[in-house]
Amino acid sequence: MSGQNQSDDPVKSPEIQEIIMSYRIGIIAAEFAKRLDISPVRALHLFYESQTCADLHDKRTGLYLYGNLYMADEFMRECEYDF
Repeated sequence: MSGQNQSDDPVKSPEIQEIIMSYRIGIIAAEFAKRLDISPVRALHLFYESQTCADLHDKRTGLYLYGNLYMADEFMRECEYDF
């Protein structure tokens, strides 16, 4: 297996990457729904409209490398300026 081409790695497929991203976004939204005492659906909606979410999807920012709680903190900082 050590000679296996990385492009053959199923985790690198766009479909799997999208599943992983969706899972992470759900965790992030659930965390700040708890922090803001709002519904998870409302939190998800707010996150999808945020710059933090855009940065998470932009590989150039490197935000995808950080943990879910860090991203929830980033979003909370962004909200401080919006509210």
